Amino acid sequence: MLYTLFSPSEGKLTGGTATDKSDILFGYAPRTEILTVYNTLINSGDMEAVKALFGIKKESDITPYIEDIFTAPKMAAIERYSGVAFGYLEYKSLSPAAQEYLKKQVLIFSNLYGPILGGDLIANYKVKQGNNIGEIAPDKFYKERFSYQLDLQLMGHEILDLRAGYYDKFYKTAQNYTTLKFLKGGKTVSHWAKAYRGIVLREIAKHQIDSLDDFMKLEIETLKVEEIKEVKNRREIVYNILD
Repeated sequence: MLYTLFSPSEGKLTGGTATDKSDILFGYAPRTEILTVYNTLINSGDMEAVKALFGIKKESDITPYIEDIFTAPKMAAIERYSGVAFGYLEYKSLSPAAQEYLKKQVLIFSNLYGPILGGDLIANYKVKQGNNIGEIAPDKFYKERFSYQLDLQLMGHEILDLRAGYYDKFYKTAQNYTTLKFLKGGKTVSHWAKAYRGIVLREIAKHQIDSLDDFMKLEIETLKVEEIKEVKNRREIVYNILD
């Protein structure tokens, strides 16, 4: 089976339906400390501390996130996020089979919840990438708690790592894995890499790709394989973005 590792996004949709503390990858118990600190902070009334955590300057923009994280409406993570990559993924326009694939075979590395499956139900939240939650650094917190569990989860499976480099801090696999790089006019793209990660994930889901061999056979419009590099346990597929 192929697992795709993916980044979260700053943008999220509000709302949701489930309000109970539904099951989540590796359970809630190892997350209790960080979730409780977050919940206490955002409901403390200290707006300056909340704005700093969220990376938001306007107090009016904070309102959608001020609720009890444990009882707030929940939504599948793959649906909750709405940033550039998720916009190009266009989850809602995919077939039920493709949506189910994303829920089971995509691992998203949340700045609050840590590693979660696409189908795991999460509340609307806000944590600016790189910020501590109270005294807790999310990357170190989750690397310590879940690296071993992730190794077991991914053992015997193939890995396509579409995360931004920052999320290596949450988990770095010792297994063989594949990453992608996007070039335009011979130069590496940065912001638009998010869009192409979303496009690639959409095609993977549409075709329910279950191995890296099948992924290599996948033809993706506007992308052409330029070269393939292999260093230690990492294989990098370099794509050229066609005009």
